[in-house]
Amino acid sequence: MTAPFAADARIPAELLHAYLRPGAPDADPSRPLITFYDDSTGERVELSAKTFDNWVAKTANLLQDELNAGPDDRAALLLPAHWQTAVWLLACWSVGVTVIPGGDPAAADLVISGPDGLEAAEACSGERVALALRPLGGRFPQRPDGFLDYAAEVPGQGDRFAPYSPVDPQAQALETEVDGMPLKLTGEQTVALAREGAARLGIGVGDRVLSTLAYDGWSGLEAGLLAPLAAGASVVICRNADALTPEQWEKRIEAERVTVRLG
Repeated sequence: MTAPFAADARIPAELLHAYLRPGAPDADPSRPLITFYDDSTGERVELSAKTFDNWVAKTANLLQDELNAGPDDRAALLLPAHWQTAVWLLACWSVGVTVIPGGDPAAADLVISGPDGLEAAEACSGERVALALRPLGGRFPQRPDGFLDYAAEVPGQGDRFAPYSPVDPQAQALETEVDGMPLKLTGEQTVALAREGAARLGIGVGDRVLSTLAYDGWSGLEAGLLAPLAAGASVVICRNADALTPEQWEKRIEAERVTVRLG
């Protein structure tokens, strides 16, 4: 039996590392890994595994060195399904920070928020990071008071990341929910569930997975990021796509060579 993709991965960040090794899908880390559409703005962003890994490394360095975040910390992510959200998820897992998508900022050690969550994010007494979520990763026209502007801070960070101490696969990595029920997972459990999800959803090496699901629960995280990563696939994230006609969907699926559609 063929070993699963990234068979030795024990934390979610190691799923990404597998794309950069010789023998990765098509043996080319420059191939698309994350493609993002925002149909309210017409934005389309495409990131190869190599470019995505660079964003993750810079963000992880920002977390570890500038925000002093570590394995004992919990980060509330008030963000939609977005390529920058995917970056933050992998960066937190690279450092060992527990991620809580849609979590209560008042109960978190730090908060990462998009424009729509800034008011709620003010309840966090720790570090606060704001993402403008503008095309091309642009900055806020004016930095929100009490927040770091991610787009202004991340470019100067290092292109390579190494945690101060190895991330423990048995430590908690994710707090989310399934069908309204709380779900707390270690890094190892997150990887195992991602692999199970890839098998259940029929995702394999080289597939192109299109997802319209939010990242506020396990189903969206699984479909729009983790299961594709566990399988050696790539993902097309579509935000604000409700108004697309069947014909427009057909064109997108053809243009992006989508093989699995979820949501």
